[in-house]
Amino acid sequence: MAGWDSVTTPDATTQPGSERPHSPYADTPVPGDPTQSALVQAARGRTTPHTPVWFMRQAGRSLPEYRELRVGTGMLEACATPDLVTEITLQPVRRHGVDAAILFSDIVVPLKAVGLDIDIVAGTGPVVAEPIATRADLDRIPELSPEHVPYITEAVSTLVAQLGSTPLIGFSGAPFTLASYLVEGGPSKTHQRTKALMHGDPELWRDLCARLAQIASTFLQVQIDAGVSAVQLFDSWVGALPRADYLRFVEPHSRAVLTAVGEQVPRIHFGVGTGELLADMADAGADVIGVDYRLSLTDAVERTGGRYPVQGNLDPALLFAPWPVIEERVTEIVREGRQAPGHIFNLGHGVLPDTDPTVLTRVVELVHSLG
Repeated sequence: MAGWDSVTTPDATTQPGSERPHSPYADTPVPGDPTQSALVQAARGRTTPHTPVWFMRQAGRSLPEYRELRVGTGMLEACATPDLVTEITLQPVRRHGVDAAILFSDIVVPLKAVGLDIDIVAGTGPVVAEPIATRADLDRIPELSPEHVPYITEAVSTLVAQLGSTPLIGFSGAPFTLASYLVEGGPSKTHQRTKALMHGDPELWRDLCARLAQIASTFLQVQIDAGVSAVQLFDSWVGALPRADYLRFVEPHSRAVLTAVGEQVPRIHFGVGTGELLADMADAGADVIGVDYRLSLTDAVERTGGRYPVQGNLDPALLFAPWPVIEERVTEIVREGRQAPGHIFNLGHGVLPDTDPTVLTRVVELVHSLG
């Protein structure tokens, strides 16, 4: 998830003789304190010299150097290879000058790590070989421990040393979104099996989400212990629910994850299509509320009572518009963000694969120039 959140990801095909580019950061650690960075300060609601900016799914997808590096390597294999994770995470920092790196990983990594038969299929996304449907299926999901993901600790530790004053963002999928993949067996537009289980066997649903909350909170804690400066909880599909169902079936489990993390680092809470849930998502324990492109930051600030820094929220599709259109909208979003205690500029969802990387670089430069 360059802010990777397990939506469809292109895979690479094998080409003989491909070599992995060497990171210019690899042998030259940079001194500095990322807790004093613009991103962390904005997330804490403090004044910053400029609006910090990073992009969900910034690591990969649109970058030719990423596609070259991924040749012959599956997504989950890449996520478990520390030198690949390090290089891919650094690529957008090097190219775009963003204010933060986000760990190259995927929300299903901890599910794979505990032994579930799950893969990321090109053109589809995560596919689960045996979906969860019964109490017996729940017994196939053990709790996550740090020993399950040593490659995450190694990659984060290496990145923190090399990034210096640039903060590294860690992340996890939220219990609802993870549960949806496991119950549906893959991505779903209707979430029909998920909703049927949620209402038809609420006790099993509760226990499944509690197990996934343990996995998510441990996965975040591993990243925090290794040195990330902020974390983001991705609840990509929770916008499929009405508010009453969110409060009954989802919010307690998201709250459990965010409470377990506590205030060690800033916590960003993000979902797609969540305008009607925004205040509840913020109250679940977020320090920063992520806003997708369907809702203005002005409305987001109002709905969350002006109490939270916000993150967002340029429509990723607008990056294909003429530059004057992009410039006008970016400027408007930065202006709207000033109504909040803090603002981190981002897209309203992830970078689309065909995005011109030079446009992303221009957006970063524009946001920084606006002060």
